[in-house]
Parts: sequence; structure tokens; C-alpha cells
Amino acid sequence: MLKPAAPREFVLLGLLLLALLWLSRASFGIRESRASSLVPGQVFQNHDADTQSAPQDLYTPTTESERWRTRVTWSSNQMLSTVLVSHVPGWTIFDNLYLLNGTVFVVTDDPESIPDHKTITSTGVDVANGPAAVAARLPTDREFRVISPDEAQELFGSSADIIDGTTWLVNDPPQFIKHYYHWSAELFFGFWRTYSSLDPSISSDGSSTLPAPRRAWFVHTDADHWRDYASLNQWVLRAVFPSITALYSADWQDRAEMGRPMFLDRVIFTDRAAAMNGKDFIKTERIASEAFALPGSVHWWSVVRKAVTRFTGFNEALDRPSRPVITYVSRQDWVRRKLIQADHDKLVEELYKLRDQHGVEVNIISMDKLTHAQQLGLAARTTIMMGVHGNALTSLVWMKPTSQSTVIEFFYPEGFARDYQYTANALGMAHYGVWNDKTFTSPDLPKMNYPDGFQGNSIPLNGKVVAKLCAERLQLPVSAEV
Repeated sequence: MLKPAAPREFVLLGLLLLALLWLSRASFGIRESRASSLVPGQVFQNHDADTQSAPQDLYTPTTESERWRTRVTWSSNQMLSTVLVSHVPGWTIFDNLYLLNGTVFVVTDDPESIPDHKTITSTGVDVANGPAAVAARLPTDREFRVISPDEAQELFGSSADIIDGTTWLVNDPPQFIKHYYHWSAELFFGFWRTYSSLDPSISSDGSSTLPAPRRAWFVHTDADHWRDYASLNQWVLRAVFPSITALYSADWQDRAEMGRPMFLDRVIFTDRAAAMNGKDFIKTERIASEAFALPGSVHWWSVVRKAVTRFTGFNEALDRPSRPVITYVSRQDWVRRKLIQADHDKLVEELYKLRDQHGVEVNIISMDKLTHAQQLGLAARTTIMMGVHGNALTSLVWMKPTSQSTVIEFFYPEGFARDYQYTANALGMAHYGVWNDKTFTSPDLPKMNYPDGFQGNSIPLNGKVVAKLCAERLQLPVSAEV
């Protein structure tokens, strides 16, 4: 017969179980949430960008034990005021922003500290030219109000429902959102330049202490109209922020119809029409240019670039080419904006001469013939990217900026658009425009112009001039990432 267990054995078994429990918690990195969780009946204290917790090790499984934050409450004279964290036209960061019935509310005792409303927001209608169209974009009290804490308590009562974390609020119509260039090189570009200004310590390896935004909220766009025809917009968003939630115009309407005040922890508020009121936009016609007036790290874009290129399977340490890479993005298979066929053939011939004489890698590609991963991965390897003005040149944003990194853009003579010139220069890369056998670069740029022939299929180009420019750029000593 089995003997009953002695008391000492029960004690030893209990100690063993406790040890196993402790080891399991240590092994799986269970960590308590930071103390900023809202306790019922208390006001949530304002967060500061400099005190945000650094991201946890991505390779350590964790379970967050966090209070369920659903409401913020206040008593008389204790309501949280809105904090204007940073602002340039079109790009504003708020803490403690309020929503009610579809209207955005800034709560402050100092209304004069809030910039001109037209540089923050708009009615969200399509952008068109003319005085009537400009007037139609100007915000009213229906879109945006600045009120005192006393007025807020009268409107909101004693509590609001919390939308926690960081929200990217996109107040644009789908007009430009559903285009790869306007998404990646304007809207997302400006958004990240704005948000990254809160972390001046971003390094060249793409490390940042900023918490990822929890949601992107498209106020005037539904779920079917933020993706571009090439399906690259979603690649960029999901590669950089895998856990992000997308909310749309229907969600905005849902919240408005509930009639309950909402409290947003932090909002990056972006608005194309508002940015168009800025002086830098007037000079460049690029809405993202306004965000560059904010402070920030020289490596600000490395977070996004490295996340996107890693998502394609590109490993910068292992896959970086040992020789320069020239990528000619051809439009000859498209219906408009093409080189004269003989000039295209001559350019290809001259580029292959460079390959044979100097050992460079040359790629002649049509972007639409490649998978998304191939497109973005090739851009990550490219030293010199060239092509006729067009959407495919947007992938220059995935190139690594060095002293040799160059974008060469072909225009119909006398034609010029700043889309890719501005973007390349903003990332620290050289840009050259080519009119047949004439080249130009910043600061000696022509005026923006769209002459007859700009969109046509008979764009002339001297291939020898382009090949000579490539050779000159590749003679520069290679610097580290700029």
C-alpha cells in the first residue's frame, strides 16, 4: 500500500510549484503596464513625448496587464485642457483633443495660442482652383471649435469616452489619398516628418522611442477609396505599423451620431488644404514641405524606409550590393508620357555600355511587371534611379541616401514638375532633370510648366548625356547614409 504523503513532502511540492510559476513568468517577459493607466474617478495626467516608454524587445513575447481605460472624468475646474504640442500649416499635434457630434473641440483658457483655424483643418472637400473653391475649404464651427473649460463642461458634462494612444487623423478627401505618390511621398511623408519631430534621437538604423500610432482615421474617406490602383498604399501602412487599425468616414459618423463626447490622448492632425496655406507650400507646391520647419533627426525617414524594405525581405546588412546599381524605370509599355522609341533604345544601349565598361549593375524594368516586394526591394538596392516623370519614380523614397544616390527625371523640353525633385532633395539625394541633351539641378531649377507634349509619347532624350551624368555621379566617393 502507498503511504500517505508526509507534511514535509506537501511543503516541498508547494515550493516546487511556486518556483515553476516564477520561472515561467520570467521566461515569457510578463511586465506590468506603465502607471499612466486611468484609474476610475481620476483625471488622466497629460503625457509627454520625452517620457514615453521605449518599445519592448520585439522578440520577447509579453502580456500587458493594463487597466481598462474607457472614460475620463472631471469635477469642477479640473477638466484637462488641450495641449498644442506642435504646429505648422497642415500638420498639428494635439494632446487631449475632444470630439462631439462630428466636431473637433480644442479646450483652452488661452484661445489666442491656437493658430489660425484654416492652417489646422478644413471642410475636407476636394481641392480645386478658384476663389469659390478656396472659400469652400475654409473651416466653420461645424468642423472645429476652440472653447473654454467652462464651456466644455457645459457641453460635455463631467466625463468623456477615451480613444486612447496616438491617433493619426487624416482630414483629406480621397482625391489625392488614393495615389501612390500623394500617399507615400506627401501624406505619409509629412505625417511621419511631423510625428518624428518628437524624437530627435532617431538613428540611422531606424530606431525610435515613439510609440506606434494605434489608428489611422480617414474622416472623409471610406474603406474602398484610400488604396491606390497599384495596391502599394496598404503595403506602406501595414509594413511600418503592422498593428495599426484603420477607421473611416462611417466610423466618424457613428461616433457623431452617438452624441457622446470623446477624449483623444494624442492626435497627429493632418490636412492638405490647411497645408496649402503655408509659405513653404506656396514655394514648392508640396504639402509635406511645411512639416520640415519642425525640428527632428536627420535620420527621421530611416524608421519608415527600413521597415518597408525589411517587409519585402530585403536585409540591408546582407543584400546591399557590392557595386552601384542603375535602375531605369521605363514607361514604354504605358499609354502616355513615353520616350521616342529610338531614344529609349539608345538610352538602354548606353546604359549597357556603362555596365560592360564600369561593372555597374543595370536594370531596365517596368514597375507594373514586378511584384510589390520586387519593386520596393529593387528600389532599396538602387544607387541611381531614372525615368520619365511618373508615379513609378515614387519608389525613390526606398533608396538609401548616400553621396552617390541620384534621381534622374526625363521631361518634355521646357516642362517641369517638382514632385520627385522635392522628395529626392528632402531625403538628401541629388535630383537632375533632363530636357533631351540639357540637364539641370537645384538650385538652378526652371519654373513649373506643363507644355503641350508634357503628357505625350514623343519625349526626346539624348542617352549619351544621361550615361555621362551617371558616370560622373558614380565617381563621387561613397559616403555613409546622409
